[in-house]
Amino acid sequence: MSWELGLWLLALCALLALVVQLLRFLRADGDLTLMWAEWQGRRPEWELTDMVVWVTGASSGIGEELAYQLSTLGVSLVLSARRVQELERVKRRCLENGNLKEKDILVLPLDLADRSSHEAATKVVLQEFGKIDILVNNAGRSQRSLCVDTSLDVFKELIELNYLGTVSLTMCVLPHMIERKQGKIVTVNSLLGIISAPLSSGYSASKHALRGFFNCLRAELATCPGIVVSNICPGPVQSNIVKNSLTEEVQKTVGVDTVQSHKMVTSRCVRLMLISMANDLKEVWISDHPFLLITYLWQYMPTWAWWLTNKLGKKRIENFKNGLDADISYFKTWKTKHD
Repeated sequence: MSWELGLWLLALCALLALVVQLLRFLRADGDLTLMWAEWQGRRPEWELTDMVVWVTGASSGIGEELAYQLSTLGVSLVLSARRVQELERVKRRCLENGNLKEKDILVLPLDLADRSSHEAATKVVLQEFGKIDILVNNAGRSQRSLCVDTSLDVFKELIELNYLGTVSLTMCVLPHMIERKQGKIVTVNSLLGIISAPLSSGYSASKHALRGFFNCLRAELATCPGIVVSNICPGPVQSNIVKNSLTEEVQKTVGVDTVQSHKMVTSRCVRLMLISMANDLKEVWISDHPFLLITYLWQYMPTWAWWLTNKLGKKRIENFKNGLDADISYFKTWKTKHD
């Protein structure tokens, strides 16, 4: 075989590999590292059993679904949120799954914004189960309002809850994990902690702050390799997060349901979260296109990303002013072209 033929074959293989990766990307609903972990990595059913998992924001949305899926893995669950009745409802359904008993689930009401209560709540969990293997920082609120119309109190509320509340609870649990030299700190961030979009200035700022904090914490814990710090960054997911979003004033929320068929199903998002936890991935992006594509552009081609964000941002604001879900139109366009 001549060296020219060898080079041609090598180039052909490289091109074929590129085409395969492109096809995988177009079909992906998560970053490529996460997709590889789903295909070839460790299974949650093998890695997460017999652990004590504390989930905040467990009364609805991603936190609720996470409780249901964890309950099938034989873990001990701590369910926290402000609404006790909703937590009890989630607990009952977890018990109905058949893999847990009453003693395996602790309902622990918690207001993330009340930072003075976090130390006592941590002690309750340790007294009940003796350890905390995984802390899932899931609680938080979103925002739907233009920056120019928004009260400063809204920005303060979002920072207090999404950022300072999460940091406070983490700092209460961290000494226990350092003492044991193991544990997982999993924070449900957002793609808006990586990119930016209109109508979410305060929310995006709080999520950018979280990402910065936990990236720094991970570096500081380099001497404790048994402690894993993970940032989970979902795109639009079916939940009540938009309905409960703050608007121009702290006392005012969106308050109405919007069409969610274009968003990722909550169970799929949570399954990918569990795969991330089982494989100790440091950061994952979970989303359908076009948001996944936009995130890659922000990471590797920011100039193009700014151009595309400005184009889509105008439509996002128009949708919001017309009482529609902010992202519905270009999601429909994408799904029409790619379904």
